[in-house]
Amino acid sequence: MGERAYPLDGGCRCGQVRIRVSAPPILTMACHCTGCQRMTGSAFSLGAVIPSDAFEVTAGEPVVGGLHSATRHFFCPHCMSWIFTRPEGLDAFVNVRTTMLDQAGGLATPFMETYTSEKLPWVTTPAAHSFEKFPPFEAFEGLVAAYAAQAQRP
Repeated sequence: MGERAYPLDGGCRCGQVRIRVSAPPILTMACHCTGCQRMTGSAFSLGAVIPSDAFEVTAGEPVVGGLHSATRHFFCPHCMSWIFTRPEGLDAFVNVRTTMLDQAGGLATPFMETYTSEKLPWVTTPAAHSFEKFPPFEAFEGLVAAYAAQAQRP
């Protein structure tokens, strides 16, 4: 994956909401759950888990969409692009839709994939790790370490 210059900027389709990521992700992923399929209108969603202190909204006011549950999905109020998610109970992280970044590049490549039990039968990704649902909480430390080791390779 090599070195990448930060910060990375991005935004919604219409440009009213802009974001900035100022540190590398700790993981990248594809989620195949039917909720993500429906919110993206595609086969899966792509995300990069970013430390909350390395993420900011630089323009606009995103609104909560999706199910309006404890896990909050944020959208542009005008074009309704799904930009990022704040997962329930994980305030230290933000899951940014990598395709919202102006220069997504290698960050759009999923290191892991979740909810393969709900994926469309024709879908394949290059993810190194696959899970039928979400990985167990105790697996995340090893996944983060493996992602960091991979990210250091030229």
